[in-house]
Amino acid sequence: MKVRFLYSEDCPSHQEALQRLRSVLQEEGVEPDVEIVRVDTFEQAQRERYHGSPTIMVEGRDICPVEDTHFAPSCRAYVLEDGRISPLPPADMIRKAIRASKGNLKNPYGP
Repeated sequence: MKVRFLYSEDCPSHQEALQRLRSVLQEEGVEPDVEIVRVDTFEQAQRERYHGSPTIMVEGRDICPVEDTHFAPSCRAYVLEDGRISPLPPADMIRKAIRASKGNLKNPYGP
C-alpha cells in the first residue's frame, strides 16, 4: 500500500497528523512505507494537487477528496462528522481510506 503524507513546515498540526496516521496504520495492521513530502512552493502544491497541510494520500487518492482546484502550501481544515472544523483529519477518515484500499470496505470514492 502506498501512503503519502504531504505537509507544509508552517502548519502547526502536521506532526500530530503524522502520528495519527502512523497509529491508525498500526491499528489496521498495515506497514506501508509512508512517503513524507514537504510542500514549500505554489508550483509544487499544483504539481502534487495539494490542498494544504496535512494531506494524506492512500494509493494516490486524497483521504478527503476536494473538488476545489486551488492548490497552495498552506494549512488545511477538515470537517468533522458533527460539523466542527479541525486542523487534523479524523482517525476514522484515515481508517476508511486504508480499509477501502485493503478491499475491506466499499470504495468511499465511488465506483
